[in-house]
Amino acid sequence: MSDDLDDLKAAFSVATPVPDAKRRAENVALAQENLARLQGSTTEARPMKDAPRMGAFAKGIRAMFDAISSKAGLTATTALAAFGLVMVLPVLREGPPEVFTPKPAVLIEAPVLEELIVAEREADMAVGAIASELAPSSVPVLRMSAKSQSRTLVAGSIADASVVAVEVDTEAFASASENTLKVTRETPVSTFSVDVDTASYAIVRSSLMNGQLPPAAAVRIEEMVNYFPYDYAAPTQGVFATSLAMMATPWNENTQLLRIALQGQMPEVEARPPLNLVFLIDTSGSMNQPNKLPLLKQSLRLLLGQLRAEDQVAIVAYAGSAGQVLEPTAAHERDTILGALDNLAAGGETNGQAGLQQAYALAKQMQEEGEVSRVLLATDGDFNVGLSNAEALKGYIADKRDSGTFLSVLGFGRGNLDDETMQALAQNGNGQANYIDNLPEAQKVLVDQLTGALFPIASDVKVQVEFNPATVAEYRLIGYETRALAREGFNNDKVDAGDIGAGHQVTALYEITPVGNETQVDALRYGESSVDGSKDELGFLKLRFKEPGAQDSQSIERAIPTTLEPDTELEFAAAISSFGELLRGSERLGDWSYEEAIMAASNARGEDSFGYRAEAIQLMRLAVALK
Repeated sequence: MSDDLDDLKAAFSVATPVPDAKRRAENVALAQENLARLQGSTTEARPMKDAPRMGAFAKGIRAMFDAISSKAGLTATTALAAFGLVMVLPVLREGPPEVFTPKPAVLIEAPVLEELIVAEREADMAVGAIASELAPSSVPVLRMSAKSQSRTLVAGSIADASVVAVEVDTEAFASASENTLKVTRETPVSTFSVDVDTASYAIVRSSLMNGQLPPAAAVRIEEMVNYFPYDYAAPTQGVFATSLAMMATPWNENTQLLRIALQGQMPEVEARPPLNLVFLIDTSGSMNQPNKLPLLKQSLRLLLGQLRAEDQVAIVAYAGSAGQVLEPTAAHERDTILGALDNLAAGGETNGQAGLQQAYALAKQMQEEGEVSRVLLATDGDFNVGLSNAEALKGYIADKRDSGTFLSVLGFGRGNLDDETMQALAQNGNGQANYIDNLPEAQKVLVDQLTGALFPIASDVKVQVEFNPATVAEYRLIGYETRALAREGFNNDKVDAGDIGAGHQVTALYEITPVGNETQVDALRYGESSVDGSKDELGFLKLRFKEPGAQDSQSIERAIPTTLEPDTELEFAAAISSFGELLRGSERLGDWSYEEAIMAASNARGEDSFGYRAEAIQLMRLAVALK
């Protein structure tokens, strides 16, 4: 085969006249101009705040790369590429004006296709690469490079090669501006809804393991901190136990970190009520990737192993239309349930509205007195038919949650992950949002933490801290930006807030500036010159929550003393918090670095039975290499 190629190249060399450098430069410039025009835009791609709508060309690119994920597809496309190269090679060779005329429809910048890397929307693995060496290495090459929020074609090897960005990712993340520093005398009260979601940490891990820093909007500090189990004392009575601790802030010598944590009670598993579980499974075309529908099926297999004989399972699948795949079936009929799962295939648009409506109707049909009903939505978040925006979905789910059927969301895959919609669904469905990027994460969410995920012990849980201006000059809540509540919403039982499941933990961190330390905000000229108050308290903590099914809330209150001590759990939470702020590009950390965060996390790793903390340290090291 190499002899034939050598003969072909020799023939081209004999037939090609002496190069004309000027004409060559003109040809290359024209080819680049044609490439930019035919890609659909002659201007530089700009970042977009909202998820872009894909045009026909972008959809064509996605369909093409989806289609070549098989071995046969790769072989076919390689043959086509080689044929195209042979056909256009003489046209793009160097030569004087009288030998050839450039064709306006030329789409290739150079006579070589050295490498084609298929990146499946920031998935955990590359599908494959195609390489050839039919021409000198000094000519420009087109490479497919995965970037956060876009796919980019990078022309390399020559200094003036243009970069053409093709936006095909449609990821959207639920985020808000970073909490600002509050002056205690002006704003002494901080109020927020609890959050036990962990999707953000798993998305961060997915990005880093795929060789990219995560989008800043994907980083929610509280979800990173709350991803890890902590050694908090269980309640001796009641629903919650509180855990308080304080330490010097590693990145600011003038401030301290205050931890406020809740530990929920864990009832005996045998005493839990029967569970009615409706799997609402996205089978749209966008789920046709290894880290989407196939991983989803494997994950739900793990979940089935945790159910009891009296539990029931039903399956609704939705794409262009929605349909019942499995009628309510006893959990012990495992082969029947697995058979229905195995028969699912991806294809069509994403009619999320029809799927939700049918799943809720089925859950209502299954529910009996004293049982727990839960819809478990598994999707990549790409809702593009029906109720396709977060606000409309939020209102629909809010209307349904009072029926007693809660909604939790499992996200899969990257590229068109609509995290914003997933968060809206879970928060308004009194459920959780988790992102599953691998089978170990499915084990954590659907096996180790199943009881907490599906069996609530308290709903509408709100936290309010009133800081004491006599001891705290300034404070800021780290994270919880998307969970902030108005002060008056704390006592209003109609204001929705987060739920806590059996055995769940919630950790919140405040960075506070003690009175007498150097402050970051100047004092008001006409403010009070002195503040009276107890010097023994940093503030006052209030919790408000409802027991499952209750309409009226109850409260827990306690003072926050100034004599709190540090502990290892706070030290590790502080390291993870700083990791998140570094990823977000926060200016609050001063000169604090990834290396210092790694050292702090390593020193506070503790027992780490499941290896979660060791994994976090490794992710920090990856971030150092990628920053």
